[in-house]
Amino acid sequence: MAKDRTAYVCTECGYDSAKWLGRCPSCGAWDSFKEVRLGKAPVASYRHADASASGADSSHRVKRLSEIEHTDEVRLDTHDEEFNRVLGGGLVKGSLVLLGGEPGIGKSTLLLQTVLKMQDLNVLYVSGEESEHQIKMRALRLGGGDISILCETSLEKIYQQAEQFNPDIIIIDSIQAISSEQGEAFPGSMTQVRDCAVSLLRYVKETGKSVILVGHITKDGSLAGPKVLEHIVDTVLHFEGDRHYMYRVLRGLKNRFGSTSELGIYEMQSGGLRAVSNPSEMLLSRGSEGLSGVAVAATIEGARPLLIETQALVSSAAYGNAQRSATGFDIRRLNMLLAVLEKRAGFKLAQKDVFLNLAGGIKVSDPAIDLSVIVSVLSSTYDQAVSPGTCMAGEVGLSGEIRSVTRISQRVSEAQRLGFRRIIIPQMNMKGLDIGNGGIEVIPVGKVQDALKEVFRN
Repeated sequence: MAKDRTAYVCTECGYDSAKWLGRCPSCGAWDSFKEVRLGKAPVASYRHADASASGADSSHRVKRLSEIEHTDEVRLDTHDEEFNRVLGGGLVKGSLVLLGGEPGIGKSTLLLQTVLKMQDLNVLYVSGEESEHQIKMRALRLGGGDISILCETSLEKIYQQAEQFNPDIIIIDSIQAISSEQGEAFPGSMTQVRDCAVSLLRYVKETGKSVILVGHITKDGSLAGPKVLEHIVDTVLHFEGDRHYMYRVLRGLKNRFGSTSELGIYEMQSGGLRAVSNPSEMLLSRGSEGLSGVAVAATIEGARPLLIETQALVSSAAYGNAQRSATGFDIRRLNMLLAVLEKRAGFKLAQKDVFLNLAGGIKVSDPAIDLSVIVSVLSSTYDQAVSPGTCMAGEVGLSGEIRSVTRISQRVSEAQRLGFRRIIIPQMNMKGLDIGNGGIEVIPVGKVQDALKEVFRN
């Protein structure tokens, strides 16, 4: 009887080796190799796979681009404006989607309340972690509805039920709980997760069904299981947010059928998640006017403009070593901006503790928020409030210049719609800017010093 073989697989990138290595030669990660047992039998595959893999299938011959007929993707409406936005207009028929997020963030709630609205489609909700009674209780809390439920962890049995039920969409919660009876690795292992995902990808491409997988997040924020899982699926969505805040953000990390710069914003309520169509008004606190350390940034996330409060607290270092802390903002970027303030503007902050927070628990990667960060830091340092009705947008360079940002017209229009009287923008963005009928004063600046003079003008 042949003995099982073992291999060592990197949990970060999926690189495999015949022996254990301290450092992965592919991605450079340390102590990331885990031992896996290679089974003698292949993982379960959809029953029509052999037929499609045969040489008689004309779709698997070499073709020229001119011979391929172009058709638009058929998209399924999820009846959720935010979910459709992140997917690029709806769920593509015959696609494999992976939804990741921290435990308890609301992944199952989001998917269940979405499919409960899709009464025009045949949906099969497969749960490998909860009982039928638990799913029923959550559905009643979300407003009720009728969908088909299957509590199963065997991939072969899921295929059997899907063949009889013939669903349009299959939800699998979660991929770590599903395993194949033919695979000899334990459920939840890297081998099982990867092989089950490959089998499901073959299933959606052959049948035209859509499958949404739920994936767990590890402590470092990456999807549990092999990194190659993200390369297998068509779309990777990340559901994020702070548990202490009511807001949740659905962000696209990969999308073969649309843009990855879109995001959807939800508000967690007792009856489920409510889509936030106008997040700017909810992320701004009108009671903060006149307070020091607060500045409003006009940012762009995806295709939508957002006005976000940047809050800073600066105090003298109590124990000699200055502390730097940022919530929702890159701490390395904060250190760079503080160095620019000290070198280019002459503000000494080396012996100051600096704490930065983006209101609402949202994370922003738009470089146009730089200007509001340095303004809020200086506002707290000198305990002087920013001029009322002022917002700003601009990237700060290492030489202290204010660099141009993208889609400045959308930022100005959003600030004007929310009642701001002044907006400070980079001087380079003034070329070709059309502000319509006015109603808001646009102030161009070229350097950090110029921006600070305008911001603290009474």
